[in-house]
Amino acid sequence: MRKVLLPTLIIIGASLLIIRIFYLQIIDDSFKLKSENNAIKIKYDYPERGYIYDRNGVLLVANQPSYDIMVIPRELNNTDTLEFCKLLNITKDDFIKRIEKAKVYSPRLPSVFLAQLNKTEFAAFQEKIRKFEGFYFQKRSLRDYEVNFGANIFGSINQVNEKQIEKNHYYKSGDLIGVQGVEESYEEILRGIKGVKYFQKDKFNREIGSYKEGKYDTIPVQGEDINLTIDSEIQKYGEQLMVNKRGGIVAIEPKTGEILALVTAPSYDPGILVGRQRSKNYTKLYHDSIAKPLYDRGLLAEYPPGSPFKIMTGLVGLQEGVVDEETTFVCHHGFYYAPGRFQRCHCGGGVQNLHVGIYKSCNAYFSNVYLRTIGKYKSTPYSVDVWSNHVRSFGLGEFMGYDLPTGRRGKIPTSKTYKRMYPGWGYSGKTIISNAIGQGEVLATPIQLANMMATVANHGYYYTPHIIKKIKGEKIDSKFTTKHVTTIDEKYFPPMISGLFDVYNRGTAYGLRVEGIDICGKTGTAENFAKIGGKRVQLKDHSIFVAFAPKDNPKIAIAVLVENGGFGATIAGPIASLMIEKYLRKKITRTDLETRVLNTSLQSRYAILGGLSDEVKRQLFVQDSIKNSKLIEAQKRDSIKTKKQ
Repeated sequence: MRKVLLPTLIIIGASLLIIRIFYLQIIDDSFKLKSENNAIKIKYDYPERGYIYDRNGVLLVANQPSYDIMVIPRELNNTDTLEFCKLLNITKDDFIKRIEKAKVYSPRLPSVFLAQLNKTEFAAFQEKIRKFEGFYFQKRSLRDYEVNFGANIFGSINQVNEKQIEKNHYYKSGDLIGVQGVEESYEEILRGIKGVKYFQKDKFNREIGSYKEGKYDTIPVQGEDINLTIDSEIQKYGEQLMVNKRGGIVAIEPKTGEILALVTAPSYDPGILVGRQRSKNYTKLYHDSIAKPLYDRGLLAEYPPGSPFKIMTGLVGLQEGVVDEETTFVCHHGFYYAPGRFQRCHCGGGVQNLHVGIYKSCNAYFSNVYLRTIGKYKSTPYSVDVWSNHVRSFGLGEFMGYDLPTGRRGKIPTSKTYKRMYPGWGYSGKTIISNAIGQGEVLATPIQLANMMATVANHGYYYTPHIIKKIKGEKIDSKFTTKHVTTIDEKYFPPMISGLFDVYNRGTAYGLRVEGIDICGKTGTAENFAKIGGKRVQLKDHSIFVAFAPKDNPKIAIAVLVENGGFGATIAGPIASLMIEKYLRKKITRTDLETRVLNTSLQSRYAILGGLSDEVKRQLFVQDSIKNSKLIEAQKRDSIKTKKQ
């Protein structure tokens, strides 16, 4: 048996090797194709990207034709540089730099010489392209934005860089890739699949026809269309309301986690990042370090949540059994939590229970609830972690897991946080009392606050917020249909919701009511500090408002944050009410609120951070005091800035 085994193995191995060699050399031509690369020219046929629609089927992003001038440096021959530059409206220095860059990439492979020519620019060049050996054109499709809003949602498309090519070999020099927004998140779905054509060249490097009669050619496959969860009408309306303001608005459908609006302000027209002016326009946006139009405040900006966080303080207190609906505390227009330490309150004072504490936003009530929560267990660090775990179950202090490529986790402190802050000595609830009212070490993004309100509206559960509603031919990720249940029992939500309902009926948002719509909400302000001239200066508070509606069977949950906007009911609250009515009714009856918001400019408050002269600041303050139309105010400010520049 042993004598037969070894020869048998040798024969089998040799047979397999011969079969494989026969297949590769006789049957399979793919390696031959690669070996003949020097005699073969490869051209790519780029597909159209998938179209983008809103939740109601409204077309938001389509495509338009564009042309790239490609160059193969090794094939350049007696180019009339002056005529070439004149046709494409570039300088001779630009020409030389672009050729050198192409040589660095590869002398024998094509690379983009000049990208994204429109029809008019290309027409003039097309007539004479045969005169310029080594150059040819590559047709592509660029984005054609049907709307002038939603730039932060869409993102843009840009040429790939070397790192992206190394990371993913699908891309070649000059290819386009989605950057930011849904263009980046759903790049593989939207981009489609490139077609490839192989052309045979003769010894003079001239094309003589299709290689192997097109045996290896492939046709492009267009990208899939997608529907976003965004309602384009309220997205557009939200951006209008935020003109001359900074901040973010996030609206979510509670029952599904679908993002209805994702507003950041200031923003920009997505169309300016298309075509040959893209680089110039992007650079201008990127270097605006004051307004930060590329900074998505709805996803990235971390703010102290202020009074809306009292919702968390109350629910955790109920769950831990340290208070119930009838527990009362006396408010002496504030709360003495330590000798010489007084936390002011504007609720009017008196005996407060949970219901009154919510709609009057009593600091003293919720500070007492927090102290009882942190004091429930013998170990303060253990109590802090119990409290923290409850709060985190609402998605606060964590990356949300949504389908956009950017975000921040906010901050919900734990015992580890305070171990680092207070090394070597203990701390108590009074030391960290500011957490009770959404200050202290607590930070949240607008999307987290909107999700918090969606969770309250659902009586204790939420779905991961997401912006994709439908992909043609595919299912959305199952993580967006997975229910997340909080650590708070369902029975504790009705009393909290009752208090939030009376915020509109009897409390701090009484003047923001919309007839016929039962809205539950919470006003808030967050202290705001900045360094100016090396000194820590307190600026106007941020205006915050969170809400959901209707009270029964909620269809929208929303968070609004306006930087330096003052009290929550001053500017953030009216915006929330208007957005809710616009979504539920498709029209506005509170035209008084709408007029107030549209005519409110906060540019004078932001001017301090812009390092503008005292004269500009003075003029901006004068303008803000004049209750004129929004358009006139904007024109005056632009005029002043232009003169100073």
